[in-house]
Order: sequence, then structure tokens, then C-alpha cells
Amino acid sequence: MLLLLEIIFILTVIFILAGLRMDQEYQRGVIFRLGRYQSVKGPGLYWIIPIIDQKVQVDIRTTTVDIESQETVTSDSVTIKVNAVLYYKISDPSKAIITVKDYPNATYQAALTTLRNVIGQHILDEVLKDRDKINKALREIVDQITDPWGLKVELVEMKDVEIPQTMQRAMAKEAEAVREKRARLIKAEAEQEASEKLTQAAGQIATHPAALELRRMQMISEVGVEQNTTTIILMPSDFVTLAKSVSAKLAGVDKNS
Repeated sequence: MLLLLEIIFILTVIFILAGLRMDQEYQRGVIFRLGRYQSVKGPGLYWIIPIIDQKVQVDIRTTTVDIESQETVTSDSVTIKVNAVLYYKISDPSKAIITVKDYPNATYQAALTTLRNVIGQHILDEVLKDRDKINKALREIVDQITDPWGLKVELVEMKDVEIPQTMQRAMAKEAEAVREKRARLIKAEAEQEASEKLTQAAGQIATHPAALELRRMQMISEVGVEQNTTTIILMPSDFVTLAKSVSAKLAGVDKNS
């Protein structure tokens, strides 16, 4: 009788130990009882019925998936290669196991197809300049696809856009033409402003002729600052006539004295 009790006790201990399960903080256990979904357990230590219950463990941390480079055609018929990165996590472990088979591969294929479709709806300039807008559209579409599977898409972001060499040369020429156009516009605006200032100066000189002589004398003083400089001054005829008359008067004064 004692031996039987010992056997029962040992079997009970083995039965209890066989049903103990433990999951980490980032893990959950989906429990099936005789093939039917029972519950989600974890994290920590818990017990299931051995043989009758089965556990499928899932990781609820954010998963990073690299989407390989895909050759696609933009809406303006330019063939490019685009790769991206996908971030998602499991929000409902039971759906991730029951609703879809191999949820990592299903999510990857959904992101791959969406990437091609979204790029095909935009022109090349939008793909290069409006990445944030395209990334947002990718995330929303992929999240709608994976939501019934118990997955939450946190981010889909394009990494690299590979453009054909011929298109790169064409874009470089276009950028150079734009820069040259901008430079010519700036130069034309400067010349227009200078001509307006010169017109104003000419009007002032026409009103006050002495201003021209003052400006000429100022230029002579500026030129004289430079070393080893020979300066030739062309005096107006009025100045020469005035100088002769002054000299003649001075000579007459000297004779009278």
C-alpha cells in the first residue's frame, strides 16, 4: 500500500512538472487544447495540461525585415531599383498563429508587393523628393493588409533608390541648366539695378555739373594711393581759361606795384 502511494506521488510530481512552462517578458504562449484554441499565456511561469495542451511560442518584440532591391517602373516610365526596410510587431499572438500560416513570410510578401505598386503610382521626382509621403503610404497599406493577422506595422521606409546611368546624366544636365539659369537671372537683376542707379546719377550730374568734377577729383585721389602709379589728369577747358585769366590779373598787379 505504501509503495502504491509512493508511485502515485511520484507520478503526480512528474505530471505537474511536465506541465510547467515559462516565457520571457517578450514572449507569449498560444495554448491549444485537443487542437482547439484555448488562451494566450505568459510571460512568466504557468502550467498547462500535459499531452492534452500544446503551446506555440511567439516573440512580440519589433521585428526588422530587409526588403530586397526590386526593379520597378515609375508612372513616368523610368525603370529604377528600390529597397526598403520593414518594422512590425505582433499585437495579437492568437491571430498571428491561427489566421495566417508563416506570418513572417506573409508580411514580407505583402510589403514587397505594396512597394512595387506604390512606386508605380509616382513619378521619379516624387520618389526622390517625397520619400516621407511615400513611406507613410506604404506603412498604411501594409498595416491594413496585416491587421487581420494580428500584426502592427510600425514603419516602412525606403533606403536606396538606384537610377540608370543615362537618367543620372540627364538629371545632372538638368540641374546644371537650372543653376546656369539662376546665375543669369541674378546677373541680369544686378545689371538692371546698376543701370537704374547710373540713370539716377546721370540725372543728378545733369542738374549739378560740379558734382562730376568732384567725383573726378575723388577718383584721382583714390588712384594716387597706389604705389608706382602715373596719373594723367585731363582738365576741362573752363578750368584752363579760368587759370589763364587769374594768371594775367596777377601779372598786371605785379607790374603796377
